[in-house]
Amino acid sequence: MAPLVAAAPYISVASSVMQFTQQGAIGKYNQAANNRTAAVLDGQAAQIEQKAEFDIAQFNKTYQKAKGETTVALARSGVQIGSGSAYNIALSNAVEKRLQENLIRYNSQVAANNKKEEANFARIKGSIARQESRLAQIRTITSAGTTLMTMDLGSFGTKSYNQGAGSSKSLFTSNSVY
Repeated sequence: MAPLVAAAPYISVASSVMQFTQQGAIGKYNQAANNRTAAVLDGQAAQIEQKAEFDIAQFNKTYQKAKGETTVALARSGVQIGSGSAYNIALSNAVEKRLQENLIRYNSQVAANNKKEEANFARIKGSIARQESRLAQIRTITSAGTTLMTMDLGSFGTKSYNQGAGSSKSLFTSNSVY
């Protein structure tokens, strides 16, 4: 039993060191995982912006086709292109085209900004996880130090030391206040 009691401080220190190391590793892992999530979200934001350009190109392709069909239909009906109702239709279509392009850009910017905000939040969450692990490490070290200080380290607290020739006074006793 005595060897186990003597080894208790070392076991406590070793356990605290392992816990300290694990807390640090967990904090780094959580931060890395959140940073990875942020990188994915940033990539999604870029994809949304690229998709907007693709959507605008597709819309322009459809618009040009509709514009050509309208021009042909107006020409078949005998309407003079560029004047009167043909001009009004072309102007209305051009205004609608511009509105649709702006709407596609606006919606993609809103969606991309939301993804960027989620990415920033993930980075913040990762930093918080890392700070929480550091605080846990501090608590572990503090707890280990407190445990070691309050532990009966052998008979250190009850040893007698000579205070000169023939003296038997004790400098440290278990009732001493430090």
